[in-house]
Formats: sequence, structure tokens, C-alpha cells
Amino acid sequence: MRTIHVIGIGAGDPDQLTLQAVKALRDTDVFFILDKGEVKSDLTRLRRDMLAAHVPEGTYRVVEARDPERDRSAGGAAYSPAVGDWRSARADIYEELIAGELGEDETGAFLVWGDPSLYDSTLGILQEVLERGKVTFEYDVVPGISSVSALVARHRTGLNRVARPVQITTGRRLAEGFPEGVDDVVVMLDAHQAFRRYADEDIDIYWGAYIGTPDEILVSGRLAETAERIERLRAEARERKGWIMDTYLLRRRTAEE
Repeated sequence: MRTIHVIGIGAGDPDQLTLQAVKALRDTDVFFILDKGEVKSDLTRLRRDMLAAHVPEGTYRVVEARDPERDRSAGGAAYSPAVGDWRSARADIYEELIAGELGEDETGAFLVWGDPSLYDSTLGILQEVLERGKVTFEYDVVPGISSVSALVARHRTGLNRVARPVQITTGRRLAEGFPEGVDDVVVMLDAHQAFRRYADEDIDIYWGAYIGTPDEILVSGRLAETAERIERLRAEARERKGWIMDTYLLRRRTAEE
């Protein structure tokens, strides 16, 4: 039976690999890497650097495939179908890779940024491949340090406050309104800086981009005082690198603070 490891490799810092992740890396015969093109080639290089640092040379092979393009212009009712189409296109690639590149008794692995259980599609895609019934395999999941955990650690703060809830959401949802009954909100996948909508409120922001990498940028403070700086830094970084991954925590101040 083929086996697949889905390995969380942290937010970018090679030192964030857990001992369990290193053990899974060394148990792998074939690593599957989806190439996102020249603009994001440093993401592929970081993965290869991790392998070189932790897995003996000559004990594994790497198979790369081009990641399908996703329609990022789709909005409203078209958003979910667009994501579904992209995931199915990825499932086609996964199915082909596993069937064609992984022997019946071999172990393959997908290296997932952060934690595979948080805002990542790999687990759902593998399940779709299994449900198609054309290729069979077993898979396990190695948790990793998410960008959320890394963000609050770098800012030396906690994710939530005593006896208070915290919510993780997307920029798309935040643009529709601040979650009701929650004062601590982590935002991911925000391409349009939805935090600007709340710059007039009594809110602190803890923002980070390229967390755990040499390009890491961190900003924190009152949202009203830092929003413009974050927008500027974000635009400059995206222009410089061609892409950006950022995460932030919004913390609404309460009457007792």
C-alpha cells in the first residue's frame, strides 16, 4: 500500500520543523512539490533547503509539477465554484503524481506551509483523489507551526485574552463586518487590507509578512496609527518580491483596558 505523509513545515523558518516532521521527512521516498512559477521560486527553494538540511542525500527523490492557476478575480457567488474548480484541477495533478511516480510500497510526502489543518487544501484534495477510486493509498498528517502561532510568538503576545474567544477568519469575511461577540480576530488571506475599514475604532493590530523567513516584516500598534505604514510596507514588499503572504491579529480594546 502506498503511504503519503502530509507534513507541516512551519511558517518559513527551517528551525520550526518539529522532531516528528524530521522523522517523517526521513521516512519518505518521494517528495511532491507543486511549482508556483518563477515569481514564487523561493518557496520551492526553501522546501529543497529543508530537505538538504534534514534528509541524507541520495535517500529520496523530488518530483515537481506546475500548480494550476486559480481564478482570483471570482467574487460573490462565483467564489466557491472557482475554488472548487481549482481544487479539482489540483486533484488531477495529485492523482497523476501518486499513480505515476510512487511505487506500491513507497512513501510519498507533500510539504505544507504552516499547519496542514489550517487554511490549506491538501487534506481535502487527497480525500477527493481517494474518492475517485483510481489510486489507493494511506495518509497521515504531521502538524506544523502555523503562521498564526508564529505571528503572535514574534510579537510576544497571546492569541486570546483570559476567558475571551478568538476567531480566525479571512479578509473577505472581515470586509463584511467585524465578527459579532469577538474582540480578538486573526485574519488570513487578506489581499485587499480589509483592516482599513476599522482604522477609526479603538483597535490594536499585530501584523506580519513572510513570517519566519529572512524577508520577515513585523508591525504592531494602534490601528489608526499603523494602518498607512502597513499598507505602504505591504505594497513595497509585494512589488519587490512579486508576491506576499501576511497574517494579522486585530485586538479591540475594551472598557477595562
